Amino acid sequence: MNIYRIGQTLTALEQMPETGEGTLVLLTSEELDKCTSLPGLEGTLHHTPLARDARGCKGEWRRGCLCGTVTTPRRTRTGNPIAFGYLLTGAQVVLCDDSGAAHTLVQRLVREKRNVQSSAGRFFYEFFTLLMAKDSRHLESLEDQLVELEEGVMEGSLEHFNHPMNDLRKEVLVWMRYYGQLNNMFRALEEDPDGLFPLGEARLLRLLEQRTGRLREEAQLLREYCLQVRELFQAEIDIRQNRIMKILTIVTTIFLPLSLVAGWYGMNFVGMPELGWKYGYPAVIIVSVLVVLISLW
Repeated sequence: MNIYRIGQTLTALEQMPETGEGTLVLLTSEELDKCTSLPGLEGTLHHTPLARDARGCKGEWRRGCLCGTVTTPRRTRTGNPIAFGYLLTGAQVVLCDDSGAAHTLVQRLVREKRNVQSSAGRFFYEFFTLLMAKDSRHLESLEDQLVELEEGVMEGSLEHFNHPMNDLRKEVLVWMRYYGQLNNMFRALEEDPDGLFPLGEARLLRLLEQRTGRLREEAQLLREYCLQVRELFQAEIDIRQNRIMKILTIVTTIFLPLSLVAGWYGMNFVGMPELGWKYGYPAVIIVSVLVVLISLW
């Protein structure tokens, strides 16, 4: 368990301070299971969702507190999903995190001495700002991968397209769903039925909502770009198939008259002058060559 005082900046503490002070508590699902109460959180701590049970982004208002979960598409270096549960009261914040990602963000807030203005709501804003700080860059990297696939299609490299295209399409869909859930979560927080956030903090939540809305629009554009690149790939496949059919049609057209000649002179009727003519065979060869040349022309 890690405890911080929410002052102008975050300060690490050895133990929980007296009731009423702004504090941040970081613990794991196992620690939350064993912890029944904390000073100032006697009636609300049990509302904190476990990180291992997080399945999406949501926020729910309870009496005197706000609780919910956040699940991001990102993973830690060990491959664990980044997900955590949170609880927010007027002065205190509880984060249940098994991946260590939330603790890393909090340590960065401490290291950079971010001004949280002795406010749990301000800390909430700074925390999510850091959480989404690299998302625009990641969406740009996905766009760069789509551009590379598009250029490969334009250059005629179609052999290794479907697998990376499917992976990109699925990832873009996951990010778009994530931003949609975050946007709905911040919109629900803005309602603030218990007056938990002062007016200034409510504006910060609106900024978070607008930011996630823009990121969702970018993800939506990437999804449409995926469809366009896929349509371009299918069009290139159709063009190749049309070329093959064109060649087959030309070959069939050229050899169709030769088949007629072969069938005609293969009947061997009595009285056919070419059968007894010593120049009949060379004449058929010359006629066949002329037919091929005329057909090609």
